[in-house]
Amino acid sequence: MRAIHLVRTGDPHQAFEQREVADPIPAEGELRVAVEAFGLNYADVSARHGLYQDAPPMPSVLGYEVVGRIDSIGAGVEGFSEGQRVTALTRFGGYATSAVTDARAAAVIPDDMDVGVAAALPTQGCTAYYMAVDSLNLHDGDHVLIHAAAGGVGSLLIQLCKERGCVVYGTAGSAEKLELLRSLGVDHPINYRTADFVEEVRRLRGDAGLDVIFDSIGGSYVRRGIGLLGAGGKIVCFGAASHEAGPMQVLRSLRFLASWGLPHPVPLLMRSRSLMGVNMLRIADERPEVLGRCMRGVADLALAGRLQPVVGGKFTAAQIGDAHELLESRRSTGKIVVTW
Repeated sequence: MRAIHLVRTGDPHQAFEQREVADPIPAEGELRVAVEAFGLNYADVSARHGLYQDAPPMPSVLGYEVVGRIDSIGAGVEGFSEGQRVTALTRFGGYATSAVTDARAAAVIPDDMDVGVAAALPTQGCTAYYMAVDSLNLHDGDHVLIHAAAGGVGSLLIQLCKERGCVVYGTAGSAEKLELLRSLGVDHPINYRTADFVEEVRRLRGDAGLDVIFDSIGGSYVRRGIGLLGAGGKIVCFGAASHEAGPMQVLRSLRFLASWGLPHPVPLLMRSRSLMGVNMLRIADERPEVLGRCMRGVADLALAGRLQPVVGGKFTAAQIGDAHELLESRRSTGKIVVTW
């Protein structure tokens, strides 16, 4: 099979090499998928810069999700058959023409489902579903802030929150992205490049505070976001996009860690506020039954037309550097997918 290996950090056009390697063999409980396309996630960008601690050592094959057809089934797997088209979560290894997945992390999809839509479901879709449906009980009229709302997870969170009747605030960095947010139903789009999100929320909400914040930025966004929560409010942290690579990386990383502040349980208790962290790799590794539940839930919503992932870019495998460059530029929206 062909696999795109991360061989060095830095420039996306220099970081990857295509290599021929042996096909993986599915273990008990696993499926092997002949891959037609795979998705990109911001964690891939962090891994390329050497900032993602869960990434395997180089040379490595990144990739959290694939779309393709089952061509081999491991022992003990029921409910699947060879030839079925699936979208599936991978524990790395997705940047390849063949990949294995835990059968509980796969969902059968129609032959005509767009590859970008399908690729958005396993990682970004399950992350959004786990946070908004599996972990929280959102109510009609809740005031919810979503950072990076035009991104893959953010655009799905908007739809899940609006389906539950929430009033949604969303941050993005361009007029085009704000228009996308409006089209998805965001009540209060906020351009973080021209306005301070804290000031905007307080102007719109007054002293009432927010019920939920979904934060993929990290750092000072979390520290300042906690102050926007009302009684019973929750902030859900699922990323650290503000941790960027650059010169004097150690100092950059230390400054990033310090920017979070020192949230302590006592102030959270006294104000009845909650801080929750989400890492879907840990859920996949330690609670695969939860991942399976989320996978089925998000796939059912997409098949019913109630969840419509935004596809922000399609590239070929030979354009992997361009795909990474777009995702890192923060100009992208929705899901970026790479086809073989």
